Amino acid sequence: MARTHNFSAGPAALPEAVLTKAQAEMLDYQGTGMSVMEMSHRSAEFVDIAARAEADLRELMAVSDDYHVLFLQGGATAQFAAIPLNLTAAGDRVDYVDTGSWSKKAIKEAGKYCDVNVVASSAETAYDRIPDPGGWQRSDNARYLHICANETIGGVQFTEPPVTEVPLVADMSSDILSRPIDVGAYGLIYAGAQKNIGPAGLTVVIVRKDLCGRARAETPGTLDYAVQAEADSMSNTPPTYAWYLAGLVFAWLKEQGGLAGMAEINRKKAQSLYAAIDGSNFYHSPVETGVRSMMNVPFTLPDAELDSQFLAGAQARGLMNLKGHRSVGGMRASIYNAVPQAAVDALTDYMREFEREHG
Repeated sequence: MARTHNFSAGPAALPEAVLTKAQAEMLDYQGTGMSVMEMSHRSAEFVDIAARAEADLRELMAVSDDYHVLFLQGGATAQFAAIPLNLTAAGDRVDYVDTGSWSKKAIKEAGKYCDVNVVASSAETAYDRIPDPGGWQRSDNARYLHICANETIGGVQFTEPPVTEVPLVADMSSDILSRPIDVGAYGLIYAGAQKNIGPAGLTVVIVRKDLCGRARAETPGTLDYAVQAEADSMSNTPPTYAWYLAGLVFAWLKEQGGLAGMAEINRKKAQSLYAAIDGSNFYHSPVETGVRSMMNVPFTLPDAELDSQFLAGAQARGLMNLKGHRSVGGMRASIYNAVPQAAVDALTDYMREFEREHG
């Protein structure tokens, strides 16, 4: 059976070359006679896999020695709690920007551990924009400023990090590795793997070393950045196979020209999809032009009653997982790194065909 075009928001498409290599090594990893998923995380073979993955990620993102790179479990959602537990004391104030569903979840979780100040929110406009930083109500004594760099559900993306005098913390789950960024502008970056890094089960945390070692006494060891850094992310058994696959993705990204090369590929994909939406009187993007995501593209049809027909026709053509999130409806095409231009072209061709039939 031919592979479909997978527009899932996560778990998401993986590069076919990565899947093929993993398939070839499934039963016998480089002459060991066993699969990576059967190996001890303490074995020389897996320690080499882990070290190579970290080195490649550091190279791709130009991560300096001022930062720890951690490969953890629990998804980005576990970091909603880990961040205040590591970076604040009880009663401390923190600043959060509310730009969508994942911001809201992070704010709610942080509120269990510290005093959360929402500096700005775009909830009143259905999260169609990023509030103007000039109007943010920042705290004088915040321990950090938190943003969701790319809202997977709403399709809103920061094009540049906000300027801040306190450590900037960013959830980059759905746009990490899609373009070059200045890691030095952030105190902490975290990302669930299941969009641009690898399969679900792994979380990457890039944290400035001077922010470690401050965890509250009640912080679980698995969530304590200093504990995990000291143990090379192996204070407990890590998600070894997901880590291995992430390493294959990092190597694949280097072959694509690194993040600069990937950014150009992603820019073309996004431009072609947004052009199909904007060049139509049939489809509509709910997001302000200047902050539209390059990774997650929501759009609506003129009549929601057409949604089921659109999705059925898409699936018949091998265009999968286009249904918008249940909280917002409509459609959403997630065009992560592993989604090729050919998939986007197939989608836009279908969109024009559907418009001709129903417009």
